[in-house]
Amino acid sequence: MVMEIVCPAGTPAALRTAVQAGAHTIYCGFADETNARNFPGLNFSREEMAEGVAFAHAHGAKVLVAINTFPRAGAETLWHAAVADAEAAGADAVILADLGLLAHAARHHPGLRRHLSVQAAAANADAINFYGREFGVRRVVLPRVLSVSEIAAINAETGVETEVFVFGGLCVMAEGRCSLSSWATGESPNMNGVCSPASHVKYREEGGALSSTLGGFTINRVAAGKPAPYPTLCKGVFRAGTAEGHLFEDPVSLDAAALMPALRDAGVTALKIEGRQRSRAYVGQVVRAFRAAVDALEAGREVPSGLLTRLTEGGATTTGAYKKTWR
Repeated sequence: MVMEIVCPAGTPAALRTAVQAGAHTIYCGFADETNARNFPGLNFSREEMAEGVAFAHAHGAKVLVAINTFPRAGAETLWHAAVADAEAAGADAVILADLGLLAHAARHHPGLRRHLSVQAAAANADAINFYGREFGVRRVVLPRVLSVSEIAAINAETGVETEVFVFGGLCVMAEGRCSLSSWATGESPNMNGVCSPASHVKYREEGGALSSTLGGFTINRVAAGKPAPYPTLCKGVFRAGTAEGHLFEDPVSLDAAALMPALRDAGVTALKIEGRQRSRAYVGQVVRAFRAAVDALEAGREVPSGLLTRLTEGGATTTGAYKKTWR
């Protein structure tokens, strides 16, 4: 079985680029708080979604619509409408996290394929089997805390497809449980679809240095004339006692291309690339590289690795938890 490449698209242009670069499947979201990448200038109107799905289908690709935030009490109709609109647009599946929304989709849209978002943080066979049994979930996106052997054990005990991240940004928080951003700004990716929202970012010069702040907290300080990074909490510079540095997580990206044979042998169905906030040029390069890797694996050739280092955060990569040795 050929592993499916699931690629990000934050805009209609990125969707077209991903399809033309060889993506099997695209995931994207509506331009509102129903998806976990709710940023100005990103995402799709209803008309754009329908057009994007039609374009993908015409080129043999599928589209998954991420409706993966947790509905606000009293505002469930916005999320219900998103599910209905995804089905009307011809989406191949919706990616959901909330129990109530999963129940609603199963009851009112039984013919629409349901995937479980990584935001649900389902990390064991019991949880995954529950979602499959109760809501007809066909695929689960696994959180980035599992080793390859743990993924293999899960696949041996469930009949639900698994999708894993293989490239892109990492976060110190377990998916679906982010408190840092909401603590600093009042908005989180889980509820509002925004991590470190731009509306709370400020830059100021002080003492010959440039400081970047988020919600009034100084996250980075660099010398005058030096490039200032975006103030993301989990990858900022902090001081603890006498230590100063990237105490939560270094600026680094996941690259698990070299582990693709092991992931295939572990029973993984799909390989997910992070990056709906990235440019279409980035999307095109990453998709082409992973399509070449999947094709090489299918043909029995060695999987190339290290081709995308220049696109990673800090020019550095990690295999994350996939090869973890701690317990």
